[in-house]
Amino acid sequence: MLDKNRLFPADPATRSIAAKLYDSVRDLPIISPHGHTDPQWFADNQPFPNPTALFIQPDHYIFRMLYSQGVSLESLGIPQTDGKQQADPREVWRIFAKHYYLFRGTPTRLWLDYAFQELFGINERLSEANADACYELIDRALQTPDFLPRALFDRFKLEVLATTDAAVDTLEHHQKIKASGWKGRVLPTFRPDAVIDVEFAGFRENLQKLGEVSGEDVSSWKGYLDALRKRRAFFKQNGATATDHGHASALTADLSLSEATALYERIYTGKLKAGDAELFQAQMLTELAGMSVDDGLTMQLHPGSFRNHNTKLYEKFGRDKGADIPTPTEYVRALRPLLSKYGNEANFTFILFTLDESTYSRELAPLAGHYPCLRLGPSWWFHDSPEGMTRFREQATETAGFYNTVGFNDDTRAFLSIPARHDVARRVDSAFLARLVAEHRLDEDEAFALAQDLTVNLVRKAYRL
Repeated sequence: MLDKNRLFPADPATRSIAAKLYDSVRDLPIISPHGHTDPQWFADNQPFPNPTALFIQPDHYIFRMLYSQGVSLESLGIPQTDGKQQADPREVWRIFAKHYYLFRGTPTRLWLDYAFQELFGINERLSEANADACYELIDRALQTPDFLPRALFDRFKLEVLATTDAAVDTLEHHQKIKASGWKGRVLPTFRPDAVIDVEFAGFRENLQKLGEVSGEDVSSWKGYLDALRKRRAFFKQNGATATDHGHASALTADLSLSEATALYERIYTGKLKAGDAELFQAQMLTELAGMSVDDGLTMQLHPGSFRNHNTKLYEKFGRDKGADIPTPTEYVRALRPLLSKYGNEANFTFILFTLDESTYSRELAPLAGHYPCLRLGPSWWFHDSPEGMTRFREQATETAGFYNTVGFNDDTRAFLSIPARHDVARRVDSAFLARLVAEHRLDEDEAFALAQDLTVNLVRKAYRL
């Protein structure tokens, strides 16, 4: 099924260069500094329940496509907010196989075909006719020691895997992993959205929980900031090297102490004025940047998603159910308050992502090509595709260069797609570098050095791994 030259240029000479570059990095370890896999998998090291629970139900790339074609989330057994999850795993798999054609031409198809062939030896396209046979083959494999989470971690050559964890998380699973003596590096990432976004479900309860776990009085501005500092220190003690922030925009602010104190009082008491919620998030990005300067945690910003666009779906199934939609995002003016204050700090690494590709050459590359703290994150989410990765390299490289980027991260909940995603990234980067060599814009020895840097070196440096 999988051609060895997939994603390489059609021109034979350029394809030959790409193949050599890819061969030099194909077996390097995988560094996954940002993702959403469950640390409990590695803490408990129990078999995955079944193929459906592993491939379909955690992966919004899959079920959003099926939903767009009229397949209900109930029929796929997607958990509902009331706890319901009634669907036979085999029947869900049959639905998936029947609609496998929907993924033609998508990166999801590349990832799935890779996992089916490389992990399970399935060399024919999934279809309604072979659905049961494929299900049974995968299900049998999942019950063997070779497919336990830790065994797969080692098989994937994962050097490090970062999860994303709420600010109030106990990190008990990370602590269990460390106490077990297993050598796999599964690190937490500090994600404080639930105690910063006023519109986040359960915001008031989350604030109270933050006060409880930190031992600070979060009714005051000072106590709130001290609580966040304590939690960051706790995460760092448990191996974290980065924070992550999923805001609606890239807006930042630099209020005076009195203004910030008054704003927080309105936030805490619920007596908000128009614009307070957005202003608070903007101020908090600057506050958290200052904390990164102090504690050295790399800061990531993932803005520009209109979350939970489908109201009925959100009410029934909750967050992260494939109904998030990209929006235009402005960076130059939005980031100026933060960058004016911390943009020149030597101990600060700030990684910017975007869902608005129009900003690559106009805003992001020029910003990263100037401010010492800034780095550009790879193509993300809707643009995590061969075309999206190529567009990123084409538009960002001419101004930011390669060394103001941070390699690749997979940003996935679907564990088995990790090696497939990294394989795609390595092939696309090899193809891009090969084109530069063929056009005499880059010497071949430089291309080999860059291939190594884009695969492992830049990510290690940016995330302090």
